[in-house]
Amino acid sequence: MIRTHIAGGDFGRLRAEFELPESFSPEVLAEAEAAAIDPVESAGEREDATHLPFVTIDPPGAKDLDQAMLVERIETGFRVHYAIADLAAFVRPDGPMDRAARRRGQTLYLPDGNVPLHPPVLSEGAASLLPDEIRAAVLWTIETDDLGEPTSTRVRRALVRSTAQFDYDTVQTAIDDGTPHPSVAALPELGRLRHELAIRRGAVELQLPEQEISGDADGGWALARRPRNDVDAWNAEISLLTGMCAAQIMIDAGVGVLRTLPDPEADAVSWLRRSAHALGIAWPAKASVSEFLSTIDPGQPASMALYADTTRLLRGAGYTAFDGTVPALTTHAGIGGPYAHVTAPIRRLVDRFATEVCLAVSAGRPVPDWVRTALNDVPSWMTASDTLAAKVEHACIDQVEAWVLAEHVGGEFEAVVLRAEETRAEILVENPPVMAKCAGERLPEGERIVVRLTAVDVERRKVSFERA
Repeated sequence: MIRTHIAGGDFGRLRAEFELPESFSPEVLAEAEAAAIDPVESAGEREDATHLPFVTIDPPGAKDLDQAMLVERIETGFRVHYAIADLAAFVRPDGPMDRAARRRGQTLYLPDGNVPLHPPVLSEGAASLLPDEIRAAVLWTIETDDLGEPTSTRVRRALVRSTAQFDYDTVQTAIDDGTPHPSVAALPELGRLRHELAIRRGAVELQLPEQEISGDADGGWALARRPRNDVDAWNAEISLLTGMCAAQIMIDAGVGVLRTLPDPEADAVSWLRRSAHALGIAWPAKASVSEFLSTIDPGQPASMALYADTTRLLRGAGYTAFDGTVPALTTHAGIGGPYAHVTAPIRRLVDRFATEVCLAVSAGRPVPDWVRTALNDVPSWMTASDTLAAKVEHACIDQVEAWVLAEHVGGEFEAVVLRAEETRAEILVENPPVMAKCAGERLPEGERIVVRLTAVDVERRKVSFERA
């Protein structure tokens, strides 16, 4: 792996460019400190669920722990207990923290530190589901049949205690060794079933290689492909299951906020079929997009090129709020059904509002006025936040690519052609993993070629390649 060793290579200039806040106002910090000691009263009574042996699964070193799980095999199928950090126990509606969170929308993650949605005294402390700590949570209990389809959903406020904090690799190793923690011993079976159901629903999952930035011992930065093991995917299925159950609660009640994405148009699917044919990938006539994509090897060059093309099917994602009339679009094409964000309230604003709707509906109470008043604005807050988050993420990756490659101008690299135009193409350089443009006449999509690095502009975060 090529690494950069540029002393002082930080992201201060990028933070300034995007006007990212360095901290919170004294008023917000004071409210957070007070709430950490004495939570707000609006949270109401809580069920004592501290006897349930929850565990968390997150990236190594994570402190803002939104979710803790317990998955059980029962006679009729599976029972999932999913505890979600309860931010309403700490954030007073229309108080300083709430107003700051509405402006931020979500936590932004940069290689040299995050820009949190909530002050760290809460996000990494009193609200986080840290191990061996009793915490306020929203507890989802979902039972499924033997196929993984939900048969009942219950959501309420509770007190919980996580018994262990794991990362994905640790859980994967234990499962592979046949020694899984009892709280997740049933996760592989349910995770596989939920994935099979997703394919049957028509969910479209992209498996393009993801880039990951990490620091090195010399104070520089390195790029690598982000690994995704089975536990990562199964863990995501539990979150998706919960989000789908939440969406159905809100649709049935006629009030809430959904994550939506229109189905791809027939012309787009036909175009993708032609792309598969051109790349030499067999697509059975009766196979849906989801069924077809589930059968191809994402590590093959032709598959990478096709996944790059498939991104065109998944355009138009957004948030849809409603109160009284269910919207025409309630589904998310990438998931294959209705879906809502409720499982990451420490890191994402919309989850707190959607969760409050579900809690109120499930308890037979009116949805709080502060939630109803804000519903129409939640989509615009989240859209602005998502746009900024995408720009910051891309800028960070572009910056590290430039730093990593700055001393290698003139060097040659192996790359896969993802999408080609007449005189240039989008490529994936394999080591280091860099997505870039490459000059060249009619480069062969889905094939490996050798490219030459012709220029690097560190200030503008630009790298240029040509076919060697």
